[in-house]
Parts: sequence; C-alpha cells; structure tokens
Amino acid sequence: PPQPPKEKRNEKPEPGPGRVWAVSSLGRSPHRAEPGCREGRECGAAPHALPASAPSPWRTGWGELGGKGRALAHALSREREVSEQKRAAPVFGREPLGRAKDQGTMAALLLLPLLPLLLLPLLLLLRKLHLWPGLRWLAADLAFAVRALRCKRALRARALAAAAADPRGPEGGCSLAWRLAQLARQRPAHIFLIHGARRFSYAEAERESNRAARAFLRARGWDAGPGGAEDERAAGVAGAAAPLEPGATVALLLPACPEFLWLWFGLAKAGLRTAFVPAALRRGPLLHCLRSCGARALVLAPEFLESLEPDLPALRAMGLRLWAAGPETHPAGISDLLAEASAEVDEPVPGYLSAPQSIMDTCLYIFTSGTTGLPKAARISHLKILQCQAFYELCGAHQEDVIYLALPLYHMSGSLLGIVGCLGIGATVVLKSKFSAGQFWEDCQQHGVTVFQYIGELCRYLVNQPPSKAEHGHKVRLAVGSGLRPDTWERFVRRFGPLQVLETYGLTEGNVATFNYTGQLGAVGRASWLYKHVFPFSLIRYDVTTGEPIRDTQGHCVATCPGEPGLLVAPVSQQSPFLGYAGGPELGRGKLLKNVFQPGDVFFNTGDLLVCDDQGFLRFHDRTGDTFRWKGENVATTEVAEALESLDFLQEVNVYGVTVPGHEGRAGMAALVLRAPHSLDLVQLYARVSENLPPYAWPRFLRLQESLATTETFKQQKVRMAKEGFDPSALSDPLYVLDQAGGAYLPLTAARYSALLAGDLRI
Repeated sequence: PPQPPKEKRNEKPEPGPGRVWAVSSLGRSPHRAEPGCREGRECGAAPHALPASAPSPWRTGWGELGGKGRALAHALSREREVSEQKRAAPVFGREPLGRAKDQGTMAALLLLPLLPLLLLPLLLLLRKLHLWPGLRWLAADLAFAVRALRCKRALRARALAAAAADPRGPEGGCSLAWRLAQLARQRPAHIFLIHGARRFSYAEAERESNRAARAFLRARGWDAGPGGAEDERAAGVAGAAAPLEPGATVALLLPACPEFLWLWFGLAKAGLRTAFVPAALRRGPLLHCLRSCGARALVLAPEFLESLEPDLPALRAMGLRLWAAGPETHPAGISDLLAEASAEVDEPVPGYLSAPQSIMDTCLYIFTSGTTGLPKAARISHLKILQCQAFYELCGAHQEDVIYLALPLYHMSGSLLGIVGCLGIGATVVLKSKFSAGQFWEDCQQHGVTVFQYIGELCRYLVNQPPSKAEHGHKVRLAVGSGLRPDTWERFVRRFGPLQVLETYGLTEGNVATFNYTGQLGAVGRASWLYKHVFPFSLIRYDVTTGEPIRDTQGHCVATCPGEPGLLVAPVSQQSPFLGYAGGPELGRGKLLKNVFQPGDVFFNTGDLLVCDDQGFLRFHDRTGDTFRWKGENVATTEVAEALESLDFLQEVNVYGVTVPGHEGRAGMAALVLRAPHSLDLVQLYARVSENLPPYAWPRFLRLQESLATTETFKQQKVRMAKEGFDPSALSDPLYVLDQAGGAYLPLTAARYSALLAGDLRI
C-alpha cells in the first residue's frame, strides 16, 4: 500500500566547531547555543571579554564533554526524530499482534506460580558454591547503580545546558550560579531556606545572592554603567581599598546562617574564590589558614569581633580587606558588607563573570586537619560542586523533602552535601546555627522535617535525651550522614523509627565515596562489582608498623581478603581527580600512591582502614597516622603537641586518642614530661590550649610521666599508650581530666572516673 506523505522537517545540521547542541536537565529538545557563546568564555583575561577561540569550560571537564557531550546531545536529537517518524507511519496487522501479545501474557501468568520451584535448584547451587551472600543483594546493588548512572547523565545534561546558555545571562555562569538561577525560574515560590523565624524562597535566595555578588563586583572595580554598559575600573573603589582581582580569594569566618549562603553564592557569581574558615580558629592557626589559601579579604561575624581583637593588628598587617557581616559597631577599617549589599540592585549578574576556564578550576577552599598538624586548604573544583548536586538524589531524597541541617557550613558535610545537595533536588533546608538535642524533635514537628543529616555524635545526643512527646508522630523518614556507631544506630532506629539510616563515607579532598543504601547495621557502604563499576576503589594490605602499603615481589600492592582490614584507595582520573591543597605539592605528599596494581597507575590514599566482609559490606576500622576523630572533627596530634610544647615547663609531649565508653571517636590525651626544675602548671596549660586550639582539639586527659616511651627508631609509642587508656586504678602515673564546666584540669580520681563512665561528667 502507498505510504502517506511524510512531513517536511527542517534538516538539523551536524554539530561542528561553530555550534553546540545541549540537552537541558528538563528533557527539552536540543537547541542551538547563542552565537555569543559559540566557543565558550574566557575568564582569565578581562572578565567582560568574550573571545571566540576560548573553549567552553563545561565542554572540557566533565568526562571530556567537548566531543562526547555534542555526540550525546545529537544522538538524542536523532533518536527523537526516528521515534516520531515511527509513530507517524501506519502500522498494519496491529490486531493479530495484539491478540498474540495477550495470549503470551496469559501464559506467563499461568507459569508464574511455578517460578519458585524452577529457581530453587539454582538457589541451592549458589548457596553451595558460596555465591549466594553476594547475590542476595544484587537487586539493591543494581537499583543503586542505575540511580547513580541516571544522576551522572542528568548532571552531564545540566553542564551541556550551561555550555549552551547565553553567557550574558545568569544561567551561563558557574554551576552554583546557573543552578540557583534555574531553581529561581522553575520554583520561584518554593521555600529554599528556613532559619529560625526567617524563610526564603528560591527567588529570594537568587535576589539576595545577586546583591551580594554586585557588592563584591564593586570591590573588584566592576560596574554596569548607564544602559547596561559594563566597565572594569582600576581604582576608587570603596575609599582607598585596592580592588580585588578576578579569581581572588575571600575568606568567610561566619556561623551557619542565611548570610553565609548569600555571601558564598555572591562570591561564586562574582568570579571570586571562597575560603571557609573554621569558626573556632584564632591566633596562629587562623593566620596560617588565611596565608595558606592566599586570602585577599576576610568577612567576619560581628559576634566574633571581641575574641578576634588581639588578631586584628596581624590581619591588617597581612593587607587583608576586612568586612563585618552586620550593622554593629565596628573597629576602624572594618566596613559593613551587608549594608553595602543592601544598597545594590538585585538584578542577575552576567554569567561569563563566573564561568571557569576549566571545570577542574578551583572555586573553593575547605580546611581539613591533616597529619602535618595545622589545617590544610583542600582545593574544591567546579566539578566537585557539580557532583555534590547529586548527593541527596543518590540518597533517595526528592524535591518535596524538608532537610534538617545542624552541621557547620565550613565543613564539606554541611556546605557541599547539605546545601549544594539540597540545590541539586530543589528541596527545602532547615538550617540551625547550633544543634540542640532538646529542641530537635520540636523543630521536626514544626517544620515537617522528612530528612535529617547527621554526624554520629548528634544521634548519640538524641538517644541520651529523656523521652518527650515531640519524638512521636514525626515525619522523619531518612537519616543521612557518617560516623554512626552500631550501638547508637540500633538505639536510634528502635526509639525513633520507623526510619531509614543511610550511612556514608567520604573525604573533603578525596575522590571516593560510599553509600550504605541497604541499611545494613554498622556498614558504611558496599563493595559490589556494580558499585565499583560506577565508583571504583580498592582495599589493599597495609603495614601499621611501617605506615606503608604491603607490596609483592613485583612492587605492586596486594588486595585484601574478606574480613581483613585494608587501606582504602581509589584510582585518580579526569572524572575522579585529586587536586591537592593550596600552598604547595609537599602538603599532599603521601596522598598519592603509584604503581598500585600496574606500572604507571596512580591512586588516592584515603588514610583510612576499612574491612569488607564476605557479603560485600564495608565497615570502618580505624584511621592511619596520627590523626583521630572527636566531636565530628579531625584532630591532628602534631598541632596539639606543638601548642603544648610551647609551654616552658614541658619538655616532651605525646598526643594520641583514647576510646571513651559511650562516646563517638576518640578523645585527645596528652602524655607530658616536665622540664626540670619546673612543676606542672594546670592553670597556664588550660589557658594555652583554650587560646590556641579549637575546642574539639583540647586534650580531655593528661598523663604525667618521667619519660616518654619510644620505638627503636625513636618514634613515640602512640598505639601502646592509647591501649593503656586513662583508668586511674590501672595506671600509676598522675592523671588529670578536663572539666569543661569549670574551665580547668582536675585530678582524675576513682570517683571522677566512675562519674565519667556513668555519663555524669561531661568531657
């Protein structure tokens, strides 16, 4: 029979050097990029320049988006055309084909009851061959792998859409800028942030961050003149202050509050790097952090000014531009940044101001304590920001969820996973400046919280609270986080369930993450071949004595067996890079292992020992090196030792972590040797640690010794000292315990030891 005439379609040209096809995250038809962004944007030169020869950052980073992205988008376009042609063409013999299909369906339904009998021999064989423990979780592994691949495809589509967007529009900028602009357009009235009595929609968040961006752009010397003409001025900005250069670093020393987010988003839109400074740092550690990231400006919280007063001369001597985020009375030379931002218009800023030259470019610094002692500035790339948008989607959250976030924003868990993860799904976040166990369930009831992001300590605080009416009838269905001990996990679910606990593992500077998507008690993730196909990693044998991986006769590392602790390593690639730290390559020494399984390969060393059981579940075992974890923070023993050794009455100091019953992580303990003829001055010691160390790094216990135990190579015996603990009945050395309420170190008597174990003495 004759075919009906086909519709005439405009033939789409093949994508070439002069045009880019992009697929939006909403699944719309492919569209051409604007001529102005034909070959991307260059932000290293003048920020307003749009050279045609510069490669687009979003086409040179994510999985080599340049070729693969265009091919993917064009293939999707052709696939839609073919499917439309098939639907338009007449189909003959549809009725007989339909009857055959119905008959096949009926036959399948009749055979369905026999399926278990047919599969039983296969299941028995798998059990006999010891293959069943791994296969019983195959459905969950497959479901998560599919979800992860969908997330990657969606993120790639978002990146392609950004590459094709108008560079003068807000959706043509960095990933934070275009994602927030997207949400402000798609869900303008949806609540993004709840902080106390204040609520902000996505449209309001966009406007607030635009004002902040324009204030920072004015500090750069950039301004949009009459009629939209843009100008980059070199002087005369805010008095005598020198303009900030494009890509300069601005440090934020702020608590968790909405202003933290507006300033962070504003800095990103203005093409400036942000450095998240831990709020507890003062004196030497604070100055070290600012120097290591090359900060040119510092934004302070007004409530921190009093404690920072001794540091102000040193901050001014560094040439830092100082702002305060509030209208309170400020010392000379500190201006009110929020007042400057409120005077700006809330119109979007051009995207090309923030578009990176490469998706691997550093856009953020997050400080993490390492084995070198002082905090290190981990480089966070635009790629990592983009990847973190998928965090909550991987966890099974959706855009109608309400997420409770009481973690510090200067940590990756609070900022990248909590806030950026929330932006990824377009949900609502309830932000708390400080966690309150007594207020938690009332907050959940009041705001309809459905997802809770935790660290292990927070869950322990909650299960130790007396029962309350508010803990019943809540809507929390999912708890996501890390560091939850199995005993606390079980008590938490039994008391506050039914809810799902999804334990994760990751590092700020790392290139590997694990998800316990099955809810297996005490596990941090899975080591199935499906998971490793999406997120590759390995466990290798590690010598605790030498602190090095064990290698075979060929010089290659050896994989562990089930049940054997091993060092977690992950291959370094373009999709999973290790960017290192600001300050120099020597800071990342030891983080990269070469020739792990074959000559020339490179793996990231997490520094953590994990165990994989016979069912493929990963469980955290211990940290290598001198770093331990307390109160959700990494404590470097060398940093604590250096603060104590500066006291003139101490000759030697050995700092290590000890396990305290009922507490997560390890508490700091310091073994001390006095310098003759001095005596121990506990008042001066407490003053030194409280002034020079963040509270989580203060030693909880002191042990006075005649001399320190060392190895044959004169290394301090940390492992043995940690095993000996702090029991006064088992140790003859004088022991002391930190009394936080009284602000002093007190002798650790048998009575205080019993009170500590009973939970009556807080450390």
